Amino acid sequence: MEDERVSGTINVNSRNGITRITRDTIEGYRNLVLSGEDVGDEEGLLSRIRDEVARKVELIGRTGQRKVINATGVVLHTNLGRAPLGDCITESLLRAASGYIDLEVDLESGERTHRERRAVELLELITGAESALVVNNTAAALLLAVNTFAGEGAVAVSRGELVEIGGSFRLPEILGRAASSVIEIGTTNRTNLKDYETAVEGGASLILKVHTSNYRIVGYTDDVSLGKLVELGRAKDVPVMYDQGSGILFPLEKEGISGEADIGSLLSTGVDIMTFSGDKVLGGPQAGIIIGRRCYIEQMKKNHLSRALRVDKLTLACLEAVLVRYWRGETTMIPTLNMIK
Repeated sequence: MEDERVSGTINVNSRNGITRITRDTIEGYRNLVLSGEDVGDEEGLLSRIRDEVARKVELIGRTGQRKVINATGVVLHTNLGRAPLGDCITESLLRAASGYIDLEVDLESGERTHRERRAVELLELITGAESALVVNNTAAALLLAVNTFAGEGAVAVSRGELVEIGGSFRLPEILGRAASSVIEIGTTNRTNLKDYETAVEGGASLILKVHTSNYRIVGYTDDVSLGKLVELGRAKDVPVMYDQGSGILFPLEKEGISGEADIGSLLSTGVDIMTFSGDKVLGGPQAGIIIGRRCYIEQMKKNHLSRALRVDKLTLACLEAVLVRYWRGETTMIPTLNMIK
């Protein structure tokens, strides 16, 4: 710790941490010695330990993440932060981060209001949905919706849609936490309307359909359209939810993306609840967006989980800025949409 590369960084807040880094590094080399690995002579070993401690201390002391070049060929790369934000969006972020803002106060009346009110209004106007709600990510949106409508009941979902995405995130595990029970229906490749009807008759209080964005099942298959599920839900008085995922607000055939239903088309089916991401094709920050019928959105707002899953001011500032670009028709200012053209 007397090495000048380390000693200059020692202060009242960092001393214990640097001591821990040093001990952990020494312990690592001790384990190498015990395992029989050749670590060189004493002088060389001490030099390696000092170098490694200095390197670790320097890395810890860096401020924030490092900027990288995305040469992967994947525009929305999770490991690289997904959707990059344009200058007009980061300006809103800086304004919200650098001082006080009217997050939950109406400046005209002076009364307290809802923090996501501006984002909700924009989502309603842009998508045509009756109402909307914003939480901190899409998994949270799914958790909140399923818990609200199947927390004391059951959610019905096709076995062919029990997806796993990156990071070993498995839909059945989230559903198991959110719902009292999960009714898996159909088979991997074939699910029909009768399967859903049987599930509802067996106690399902929510019908969930999931967009399988990262794989396709082809060949001997059968599926039920969202429109047919909505008809069933209306007849049985059971809400129908669709996890759209990518957040495509408008058709993107001109940009070379086909076969992906946009939010407007999906809403025209009459689906009760729909969830999608803020940081995928939408081009905004990480957020879980829920849109749908007002009566169901209001029930989700009253769920105590909504407080635990709410978004902060920085996320809202970014999301609002992105949605304003859609509202103004200024989508060329959204980097993600430019890159996929």
